[in-house]
Amino acid sequence: MRAFRFLALPFALLLGSQAAAQSTYPDRPIKMIVPLAAASAVDVAARIVTQKMADNMRQQIVILNLPGASGLIGAEQVARAEPDGYTIGGFNDSIMTMVPNLQSKMRWDILKDFEPVSLVATVEWGLVTNNRTSFRSAADLIAAAKAAPGKIDYSSGGPGSPQHLAMAMFAAGAGISLTHVPYKGATQAATDVAAGQIPVGFQGLGTVAALVRGGQLRLIGVTTEKRLTQFPDVPTVSESGLPGFFFNSWFAMLPPAGTPKEIVGRLNAEVLKALGDAEVHRKLEELGFAARGSSAEELRVMTRDQLAKYARVIKEMGIANE
Repeated sequence: MRAFRFLALPFALLLGSQAAAQSTYPDRPIKMIVPLAAASAVDVAARIVTQKMADNMRQQIVILNLPGASGLIGAEQVARAEPDGYTIGGFNDSIMTMVPNLQSKMRWDILKDFEPVSLVATVEWGLVTNNRTSFRSAADLIAAAKAAPGKIDYSSGGPGSPQHLAMAMFAAGAGISLTHVPYKGATQAATDVAAGQIPVGFQGLGTVAALVRGGQLRLIGVTTEKRLTQFPDVPTVSESGLPGFFFNSWFAMLPPAGTPKEIVGRLNAEVLKALGDAEVHRKLEELGFAARGSSAEELRVMTRDQLAKYARVIKEMGIANE
């Protein structure tokens, strides 16, 4: 009995110290790893939302961009981080549900190695081209591609990226052949379209809204069901070339698996509080985002369902990790 008491005392002290640490969380800066390029859609949304979270929590949130390998490297750093709430992943749905369906060997499991916190925002998408092309609508691109199969290039943020899947789905639906030119991030993919190096591409509006408004890119279609209030003169892809076409993506926050429930709950509450701020909501909407907070469980179910959905899409369309 004395031995049991001797062993139990340190264990009780450990539990007490963990509870104390959680009650003072956060007491130092939090690092958010975004496995995507700076100025990409998720990066832009992350900076808007985490700035408000940092103000409310009175603690700095530092964003670290780790692009490359379709997000695999940055995501692995989050998965292997100490589950103490001081390292969080800012992931898009490509990293969470598309890339895992394209990789035969994964060093992490999105459903097992991460702890869902909250969906943050959905990203509205558009079909963009540069001023050197004659494309004014999705129908123009389809007609040109049918006249010259495989001769028109499109850019993406990398194999398995949302840009890649969006165009693959578009091409399959339209019965056309386009040539994929993958980049190491969405930002570079967009700027090369604007520079005239690549004629066309799908992009999250959070990445290209400024380029569109500045005249460097021409937005010839949006992938929403209805026209967007931000760009009322731009038709949907569905109404202007490919009926029924719809595509968007989303951004979520996830720390490593094993992060204490109390910390996950605190982070969830802070995300929802930030998204409820009128100025945050306005900034997101102007850039083509829609604030979409959720519970941790809702994000878990959404991730599982999207994994299954993209498994079917990728198989049916024969999309390969090039």
